Amino acid sequence: MRLDASMRVVIVSYRSAGLVIDCLRSLEPEVASLADCKVVVVENASGDDSIERIGTAIAASGWSAWVELLPSPRNGGFAAGNNVALGPLLSAGCPPDYVLLLNPDTIVRPGALGALLEFIAARPEVGIVGSRLEFPDGSPQYSAFNFPTVLSEVERGFRLGLVTRALRRHMVAPPPRPEAHRADWVSGAAMLIRREVFAKVGLMDEGYFLYFEELDFCLQAHRAGFECWYVPAARIVHLEGQSTGVAATRKVSRPMPRYWFESRARYFEKNHGAFYRSLADVAWAVPHVAFRLRRRLLAKHDPDPPGLLRDFVRFSLEDTLGRAGS
Repeated sequence: MRLDASMRVVIVSYRSAGLVIDCLRSLEPEVASLADCKVVVVENASGDDSIERIGTAIAASGWSAWVELLPSPRNGGFAAGNNVALGPLLSAGCPPDYVLLLNPDTIVRPGALGALLEFIAARPEVGIVGSRLEFPDGSPQYSAFNFPTVLSEVERGFRLGLVTRALRRHMVAPPPRPEAHRADWVSGAAMLIRREVFAKVGLMDEGYFLYFEELDFCLQAHRAGFECWYVPAARIVHLEGQSTGVAATRKVSRPMPRYWFESRARYFEKNHGAFYRSLADVAWAVPHVAFRLRRRLLAKHDPDPPGLLRDFVRFSLEDTLGRAGS
């Protein structure tokens, strides 16, 4: 099947040259199956030999006709890295109809890009579609989500079956479903965006260094009247955490980076105000204390990054006091 719409795939790489090369290899037959599809790899100022390695692979594999390697002058994070490519693409004389944001730690299954493009092209009300992300063994990852709220933070903090059942409608990450369905937001690891969305909401918010930027972008698109859908027929392997070192579905051995807390705070405060952000902080922290006490009493394994509660409270207090003193 060939579709006439134009698509550009944007991959932001930071010290992940090997992953990018594997991802490009999986994209080669996908690009060939579509009428107008090319890839831009943004090398996000890694400071290593990534540019040389990726450039050599592009030349040696004969990918130059459909892959552009674009060095970024600085590492401003995921949103800024995407914008390095998005700005020129969308301001060109003939901008693409759709842009796919794709993580470097992904392997595209056959037919995935066509499935995303076919779905969104047939539905003008849909502005964003996300793929089914899966582990190498084919089991699904969480890919379609609900917007976070104070109640979702309560559920995330407690992590108790009774509370989860009572607040099921408010869970940020509900269990994966086998059929295509509408979602509040989808993972930025593989997210296809209609050009008109950028025209209405702008580029990605560079105030986020990493995390929450795709959530924020989907919320702005929702407020602008676009629907967001999850399309499981588009299957993409996500080697979760390989490019960032942080994964949602496995134990993390190092503390959460400060930019995760900054991004979370930015999302709530930007979109719902300072008071709501403070409510969300309390709604997570207090139940999480109960969760940790319960785990300790039952001598159960701790699934969280080291120092998560301590770092969360410290950042929240520092940020609140900093704003009060400014």
